[in-house]
Amino acid sequence: MLRFIRSLSFICLLMAMSCMGQGPPVLDTDGNPVTRGVEYYVDPAITDVAGGLTLVTRNGSCPSYVGQVPIGRGSVQGLPVIFTPRNPGETNITQTTQFTVAFSASSTCVQNTTWGIGEEDPETSRRLIVIGSEPAFFDIDSDQAPGPYTFGWCPFECTRPQTCPRGRCSTAGILEQNGTRFLTLDGPAFPFRFRRA
Repeated sequence: MLRFIRSLSFICLLMAMSCMGQGPPVLDTDGNPVTRGVEYYVDPAITDVAGGLTLVTRNGSCPSYVGQVPIGRGSVQGLPVIFTPRNPGETNITQTTQFTVAFSASSTCVQNTTWGIGEEDPETSRRLIVIGSEPAFFDIDSDQAPGPYTFGWCPFECTRPQTCPRGRCSTAGILEQNGTRFLTLDGPAFPFRFRRA
């Protein structure tokens, strides 16, 4: 009996430690947790600036980049995305979850629409978010509930921003060039909300 109680206590301790490691859930615009495998539109939290996130091109050539639908071009809804947590056991996206993001759409440039880290823009030194490259793991953060939220990225070997070389971990913001709005790293963070498709 004593062995059973010790085993049960150990299991309870492990469960408590697991729960302590989870941040608050990321909530959609209806107040529900953002969930693995469900389609969401990524809308700007700042209204009248631009539309949702979508695929954009640079100089009319491939590969495609992640960007925002400009206002004044019909629908500003953007394309839905799907979040896939790195940990196969996680269902809900929390503020400590690392995940991949993929557009739930096809691209004329490539088949894979999972977000990755692209090249550095030569003028601004900001890294572009691309599709069709090596998938990157992102996270979501917020200073208040229920959002707005910002996307962040750190290299896999970095457990905390303090353990990385300066400038490696970063939040995602918007870079506008020649009328196209690109999602990039290394600049001011841009706030978003998640609306179920």
